[in-house]
Amino acid sequence: MIRPPLRPEEHDRGRALGRALRAARGPRSLADVAAEARISPETLRKIETGRIATPAFFTIMALCDALGVRPEQLTGTAEHPMTG
Repeated sequence: MIRPPLRPEEHDRGRALGRALRAARGPRSLADVAAEARISPETLRKIETGRIATPAFFTIMALCDALGVRPEQLTGTAEHPMTG
């Protein structure tokens, strides 16, 4: 299956997610959070830098659990629904 290219608003949401993750991570190391979420540090790095603009739902949920935050705190759905 060929994935269609991301639209500019999807890239913007990916960058916003990355900023939210970095803020939620605070002083914790990227490696520690990635290990707790059971993802690779490289995957977390790519999400935080926006290179993975649309991470899988289960990845987001694992990061929420590791960081102790609700999904809407990372995605901004409480204020700006992420509709496509």
